[in-house]
Amino acid sequence: MQDEVDAVQRILSALADVGLDSITFVAEMSSTGRSVLHLLTFGPAVEAGIGPYPGSLILVEGAVPEPWRRRPHPVPRAAPAASVDAALLERTLRERIPDATGATEAEIAAAEAWLGVALPDELKALYRVTRGRWQDWGDDYAAAERVAQAVGCELFPLDELYVASALSRPCPWRFAATEAVVSPPDAAVQGLVGSPGWIVFGDNGGGDRIAVDLTPGPRGHVGQIIMLDHEQNIGASLLADSLTNLVVHQRGDRQSSYRVDQPTAVARVNIQSMTSIQAAAHPGLEVLSIGVWDGEPLSLAPVTGLPRLRTLTAYPGTLADPLEIAKLSGLEYLELGPEEWRVLLDAGAVPRTLSAAGIEVHGNRHPLPIVALANELLALWDRPPISQTILEGHVEV
Repeated sequence: MQDEVDAVQRILSALADVGLDSITFVAEMSSTGRSVLHLLTFGPAVEAGIGPYPGSLILVEGAVPEPWRRRPHPVPRAAPAASVDAALLERTLRERIPDATGATEAEIAAAEAWLGVALPDELKALYRVTRGRWQDWGDDYAAAERVAQAVGCELFPLDELYVASALSRPCPWRFAATEAVVSPPDAAVQGLVGSPGWIVFGDNGGGDRIAVDLTPGPRGHVGQIIMLDHEQNIGASLLADSLTNLVVHQRGDRQSSYRVDQPTAVARVNIQSMTSIQAAAHPGLEVLSIGVWDGEPLSLAPVTGLPRLRTLTAYPGTLADPLEIAKLSGLEYLELGPEEWRVLLDAGAVPRTLSAAGIEVHGNRHPLPIVALANELLALWDRPPISQTILEGHVEV
């Protein structure tokens, strides 16, 4: 396959020369050999989609979905757990890894300065014993493994600590807009995307991040240890009420913050989940996703006027009257089929509250009309369009 590899490499090199790492194309070839190649450059206002179809359209520059804007709620009564004992933690680690190289006070202070947050005493105690740098182990895998076993996770070097803010957990609009921040009154961990108080210091070896939580939920403790699942876009699980418990007493039972007895902020209406929009409607509803449906098209009347509804996604052909969308005054993300978008565009009824939009394509649709539709939507917000370069030629058949 070397010829094919070489051909692809020439294309990649040409893209790199103009500052692109990818390009979308549509090829049309007739039996006579006439060929037309449409090169599509999505530009800064369009996320990557599936195949030749555009992803979400960013209608407002720099906009992010509501969960990514959410800050932690203050919990003034939150305090460290009774199990916190930085001195015991440090003694235990020195016994387990006596030859480790610890961080200096100056190095710890430097880490606090660029993080912009004071490290809790337990985390300082840990790094006074070992700063977690690979070069300190001299490429000795066994030494690195001893540190991991002593701490209970794969420890990040002190100079690689980071704050797990929402920006550290990027997600395409079409998925992020269907998430919701939910923190029940008895939650130990706030159901956030990220927090300025989540200091990531390790990994469980499978890509899940381990962090100290300085912004706990109503029933949590300042300095508790949480895990951010790499397969989840939002939320975190409680591992231990303190670093001391996690390391010294090896108490790291994962507790999910998910609750099923609360009215859900996200409702999915389809043939296997909720079977009516009426059942989904309540004042706290933020996201309504209408999926595959084999009944009569659905009316949006039950959710008209809901104060927090911000996202609507509807599978093509599931809405009785797309113009009912105009009555949903708080939408920031809307995803519809091409025909439904056509109805809104022709009526001048595209909601101007939108920050982003998506076109749901069902089946093997020709990509170019979808691109044209996307450009119509982008033009309403004066956003950069998807550009198209057309190359014509003849291929011998």
